[in-house]
Amino acid sequence: MPVIEDAKELHGDLIRLRHDLHRHPEIGLHLPRTQEKVLQALDGLPFEITLGEETSSVTAVLRGGKAAAGSTGAQRPAVLLRADMDGLPVQEKTGVEFSSQADGAMHACGHDLHTSMLTGAATLLAEKQHLLQGDVVLMFQPGEEGCDGASYMIREGVLDSAGTRVQAAYGMHVFSSLEPHGTFCTKPGVMLSASDGLEVTVLGAGGHGSAPHAAKDPVTVVAEMVTALQVMVTRQFNMFDPVVLSVGVLHAGTKRNIIPETARIEATVRTFSESSRLRMMEAVPRLLQGIAAAHGVEVHVDYQEEYPLTITNEDETHTAEKVIAGLFGERRLSRWATPLSGSEDFSRVLAEVPGTFVGLSAVAPGGDPAASPFNHSPYATFDDGVLADGAALYTELATSRLAALAAAA
Repeated sequence: MPVIEDAKELHGDLIRLRHDLHRHPEIGLHLPRTQEKVLQALDGLPFEITLGEETSSVTAVLRGGKAAAGSTGAQRPAVLLRADMDGLPVQEKTGVEFSSQADGAMHACGHDLHTSMLTGAATLLAEKQHLLQGDVVLMFQPGEEGCDGASYMIREGVLDSAGTRVQAAYGMHVFSSLEPHGTFCTKPGVMLSASDGLEVTVLGAGGHGSAPHAAKDPVTVVAEMVTALQVMVTRQFNMFDPVVLSVGVLHAGTKRNIIPETARIEATVRTFSESSRLRMMEAVPRLLQGIAAAHGVEVHVDYQEEYPLTITNEDETHTAEKVIAGLFGERRLSRWATPLSGSEDFSRVLAEVPGTFVGLSAVAPGGDPAASPFNHSPYATFDDGVLADGAALYTELATSRLAALAAAA
């Protein structure tokens, strides 16, 4: 039976798990309930399981039964499949019947689907264990949303958990907009931007709102900084190597007639090349310090390196495209011409081993991708109909890539 048909037989189980995870989202690196649900889904399957020491991660290794006779350790091919598990600090407003029961937390980025799809792939791969020509590593990762959970798992050895370094790695991410339902998205090279954080505190001198000349107003200074940052991006950086800087926090003061002592902004910075990323790290502090000096106030600039560029391997991307086309047809495949300005800590894995990242549209069938709320929105919804497809793709990527690696050995 084709793998997609096998996956469809699991569809009900995948929906139940996804809805359970969605009702009970957990945030950050410690997801005890989610970890428990993953372990329950793997229970009885022939995986070697290792739990994270610093996080609630789960690493599961399946030993293929058709590896070359006598092959051990470094001689055995191994591939990795990854799913992130954490939710977001978002109050859900979708109104779906399985909405989050956790106040202020929601699976607004679809990680509940990723986790469910990979558990489905675990079942399918276990059924094919005797046919696998190498080993499969399942990477159930917490803390993707700003906690860099991939780094924790890499430090704890997920890439070498099969006894040899994995030779290919695949991740998947659902979207609640962008593309029509069921579309798989690929791009060789830079697929997602790098992400960095910026925290700026301006230290002035407080005073009465009626006498600004007797104070050092940090509010007007920080306002100028917000505008100057946007101007700098358009005047110092090539429009064909874009930089996206968005201020998400601006805080100052307690009452309208009091000039506060401090003002603060926080921003996210997205870049699409390492050269622009490095230039921003130099240009932003220089600009802000210059503005502060001009106004006779102090400024503290904290420029935080976060996630690097997500760069997919060209060969592995083409491999994934062939698998997608073979399973679902070319019409289900969208090859992006430009990167997306989101960021991912799966970039840590792709910096270590060849691999690729695949997008999958979970927009409702017939829904308008352009009008659908995007990931991280409290209104973002993800259609259950893609769960079996995702599980099938994970399974076929591992199966076919191991066969190719074994043939090339």
